[in-house]
Amino acid sequence: MEITDQHLIERVRDGETDAFGTLVHRWERQIYGLTLRMLGHSEDARDATQETFISAYTNLKSFRGDAKFSSWLYRIALNVCHSRLRRRSKRPDASLEEQFEEVGFEPASPRAGADEDLFESQVSAHVRRALGAIPAEMRQVIIMKEYQDLKFHEIAAILDIPLSTVKTRMYTGLKELRKRLEHVRPAL
Repeated sequence: MEITDQHLIERVRDGETDAFGTLVHRWERQIYGLTLRMLGHSEDARDATQETFISAYTNLKSFRGDAKFSSWLYRIALNVCHSRLRRRSKRPDASLEEQFEEVGFEPASPRAGADEDLFESQVSAHVRRALGAIPAEMRQVIIMKEYQDLKFHEIAAILDIPLSTVKTRMYTGLKELRKRLEHVRPAL
């Protein structure tokens, strides 16, 4: 029988700090995936993931259990990402799209080879750049739905917004992505 998040939280609150390590181990991959897709750079994502868990540990006493622990943790991670993106956007000399290019989201050269891996790499790079260029409120919904496999009602709970708003952001974001990717035809 698997120990629930709530049981682990109670153990941490009772002074068993090792139980928090189990929570970190359980959720770090999902949180890292979210932060990586939100921030676009592995080093930033690792830092944001660490910051998320530090914040969760520090604020665990305020977790009331009204929502699932995972929803609360995702919310913390999104707040960390938004703070980092705001700091990044204060650089007046670079757009978000340029900043994503700056951290290595350039597609591979079409001359590098004609295999399937190169094609997938190019497509992924274009999608990451396009995703990085759409508004954050749309990007976070798309990431949580498509990459984190969360359901619409879970996303609504995490973001504390109506279900209809989640769906609107999803479909508007996908439309924006489609528009940004129309011209992209990676060479084989």
